[in-house]
Amino acid sequence: MLTVIPDLLTAAQVTDVRALIDAAPWIDGNDTSGNQSALAKHNAQLPEDSDAARRGGAMVLDALAASPLFVAAALPLKVFPPLFNRYAQGDGFGAHVDTAIRIRRGSDFRIRSDLSATLFLADPNSYDGGELVIQMQFGEQRVKLPAGQMVLYPASSLHHVAPVTRGVRVASFFWIQSMIRNTEARATLLDLDTAIQSVGARLGQGDSEIVRLTGVYHNLLRQWAEV
Repeated sequence: MLTVIPDLLTAAQVTDVRALIDAAPWIDGNDTSGNQSALAKHNAQLPEDSDAARRGGAMVLDALAASPLFVAAALPLKVFPPLFNRYAQGDGFGAHVDTAIRIRRGSDFRIRSDLSATLFLADPNSYDGGELVIQMQFGEQRVKLPAGQMVLYPASSLHHVAPVTRGVRVASFFWIQSMIRNTEARATLLDLDTAIQSVGARLGQGDSEIVRLTGVYHNLLRQWAEV
């Protein structure tokens, strides 16, 4: 399941984040790579313990908390502190699957990576290539979104970043441990929640059938959730 979160950051927020991270020193992106990823990864990254990464990550986390669609789609239990990467001309990231357990360096914070997230921070017209290419059940999905928009996708999926041939691709990336471990169950809950909100907007949230459907949603959540 692939979910686009439109306008997670406003244009002004994107400008603020970019001003913060663009002025900071960058390092080799393999600083946080696993063995498999290190063979395929060619990009730059903000050090995860840098002041710019922490401050920029806090801005992203605030935006996530304020996004009903993110909460409904991810049903997050834990969110890994957002990281930031940059792909210049010739950079790319070959096919890989994200590490199952992510550990925050220098701490005991760890998550199971159920979902991966990429928040685009560069105007798509400012660079060529750089698409996030995800192998899904029904074929390949190529994602290149406007700055401020984010995509959620299963961390278990095979994916890569196409080489950048012009300009610079800048993004934030991180992982989510969901209360709902199973991808299909999570998709079912999102579909049900979306339908309830749509029908409720027409009939009113106090309609008896909406109340019943909301009860079904919460009973499924109660049955499936790990907290």
